Amino acid sequence: MDYRSAGVDIEAGYKSVELIKDVVATTNRPEVIGGLGGFAGAFSMSRYKNMEDPVLVSGTDGCGTKVKLAFIMDKHDTIGIDAVAMCVNDIVCGGAEPLFFLDYIACGKNHPEKIAKIVEGVAEGCRQAGCALVGGETAEHPGLMPEDEYDLAGFAVGIVDRKDIIDGSSLCEGDVLIGLASTGVHSNGFSLVRKVFDMTEDSLGTYYDELSGKLGDVLLTPTRIYVRALKNAIEAGVKLKACSHITGGGFYENVPRMLKDGTQAVIRKDSYDIPPIFKLMKDKADLDEKMMYNTFNMGIGMVVAVAPQDADKAIESFRAAGDKAYVIGNIAAGEKGVILC
Repeated sequence: MDYRSAGVDIEAGYKSVELIKDVVATTNRPEVIGGLGGFAGAFSMSRYKNMEDPVLVSGTDGCGTKVKLAFIMDKHDTIGIDAVAMCVNDIVCGGAEPLFFLDYIACGKNHPEKIAKIVEGVAEGCRQAGCALVGGETAEHPGLMPEDEYDLAGFAVGIVDRKDIIDGSSLCEGDVLIGLASTGVHSNGFSLVRKVFDMTEDSLGTYYDELSGKLGDVLLTPTRIYVRALKNAIEAGVKLKACSHITGGGFYENVPRMLKDGTQAVIRKDSYDIPPIFKLMKDKADLDEKMMYNTFNMGIGMVVAVAPQDADKAIESFRAAGDKAYVIGNIAAGEKGVILC
């Protein structure tokens, strides 16, 4: 009797680490101390010693049941982008610069090549966000999880000077709401998505003209990372008054989180292009529209509030980062909440 016969292959773990070392190194920043393989990741803060009042901002999240599609399609190189996106997009909402990220992969059996593919996606997400992948953990759970399945989660830390925190406190009536386009469903609502469509290889491989692609490829499109877009705007001198990452709970749950008491967000549903995947789901399962806006991002992954005079510069900055941006509404006086019209 040994550990391998109990279901945990230590040698496979060693191989996984060897396979990912080079790709992890591509995310390094000058502040990273040491390399992969230590008991903890180290990150120097000396660069930020001139901040008046540095504040660390952290976020943790996973990809939800979107990983089920990766299993069925046997495609594992993008799900890691989702894991990073879900964390860093939350951090940047507060005005923070993401510094580093750690991943946690729980699997039924460690298949080193598959783990390497997952981590390649994590590293790509870190490069998009400008943060370093300083460590992680791959844990085999034989008997707890099926051998070919895994779950992926992550944790990120960022920094911001307290005076630069985006907290919605300066919001006022007449401020403009700008929406940054999503890349599709992102990583939320997949428990419903999996009820709308058959989760089979044939179903996910079906080509839809209205999607201009196969269903599985469209659904597995990774979550957009908005770090560069918001950083561009801040560096251009735009004061971002409030931000909301549109994740689980859609507009109705997330937009109010960016508001202060006495303000409400008025959003025009016809002010931007809704990706066809949402219409396909609505029609296929006869989904209620309000429920959809309370579940999915409906084509907007981030909502940002700015003063009217900053709107054009903000949109220009977002588009320079490669993001589609739309004026989707405004801030009005009233009971805290969101009005979709």
